[in-house]
Amino acid sequence: MARIDLNNLSAFVVVARERSFTRAAAQLGVSQSALSHTIRGLEEKLGVRLLTRSTRGVSPTEAGERLYEDLRPHYEGIAAGLKTLSEGREKPGGTIRISAHDHAASTILWPKLSTLLPEYPDFKIEINISYGMIDIVTERYDAGVRLGDQVAKDMIAVRIGPDFRHIVVGAAAYFGSHDTPQVPQDLTLHNCANLRLPTYGGLYAWEFAQDGRELQVQVQGQMIFNTTPQMLAAALEGYALAYVPEDLVQEQLRDGSLVQVLADWCPATPGYHLYYPSRKHSSPAFTLVVDALRLSPL
Repeated sequence: MARIDLNNLSAFVVVARERSFTRAAAQLGVSQSALSHTIRGLEEKLGVRLLTRSTRGVSPTEAGERLYEDLRPHYEGIAAGLKTLSEGREKPGGTIRISAHDHAASTILWPKLSTLLPEYPDFKIEINISYGMIDIVTERYDAGVRLGDQVAKDMIAVRIGPDFRHIVVGAAAYFGSHDTPQVPQDLTLHNCANLRLPTYGGLYAWEFAQDGRELQVQVQGQMIFNTTPQMLAAALEGYALAYVPEDLVQEQLRDGSLVQVLADWCPATPGYHLYYPSRKHSSPAFTLVVDALRLSPL
C-alpha cells in the first residue's frame, strides 16, 4: 500500500465528523474543491470508497465509518494535547463545557463556579441543561454531572455534592380536597406532575424504598414537564403532587405552602458526581473547575 499522508487522514476525519465538505473546508482553511480532491486521492490510495456524496451532503460508507471510529480517538487525543499545551499559561483560560440538569446546575455548579469568574477573566464556563443520558465525548463536552450510581465505569468520577432525597410534596390546598397518600401505590389515585426523560422518551417512574424494599410507581396526571421548576410550580399552585429534590423546598415546607407526604418511603440517593473520560488531558482551566467543585470531606 502506498504511503498515506497523515494530513489527508486528518482531513477525512473532519469531513466524516462534520458530514459536510463546506463546514470541513471552513474549519481546515481550504477550498471545497481542494478538500474534495484530497479525499478522492485518499480513497484511490486506499482502494476503497470512504464517503457517499449526495446533494444533501456526505456520509461515511461502512468502510469509512470503521476508519473514522479507528482514527477519531487518536486525533482527539492529539487535539487535547495541543489544547493543553496552548493553555499552559499562568492563569487558566478557555471554555469548559459541562452537561448537567437544572438541580445540579443551580445548587452546585453555578454557586461554586461563578466565584471563579472575577479572578480569571480568560476563563469561560458553558453549562448545558439536559436530563438526557448523553455521551459527553460524542457531544464534545469536557464533563458531565450525574448521580453517583449513574456514572459509567470507564469514566473518572469526582464527588461534588452530598447525598440528598427526592420527596413528594403538594400544596395544603391540594390536600384539602384529596386524601393523603399512605403508601406509594396510593399515588396512582392522585394528579401528579410527570417528568419526561428525553433519552428514553418515556415518563420517569417515581422511586421509593423502605426496609430494603424498592418500589417504582408510574404516576398519572394532567401535566408533563421536562424540567423540575415547572413541576414545583404546579405543586405550589395546588394543581398536582410533585417529586422534587428536598433541598429545593425547605423554605416552602417551613412556611406551610407545601406539605410533604410519604416521608418514610424517601431515602437518600447518591450525590452528584462530575465525570469525564479517563484519557482526558487536564488543562489548567479544567483542573480549576474540578478543584472548585470537589466536595470537601466533613
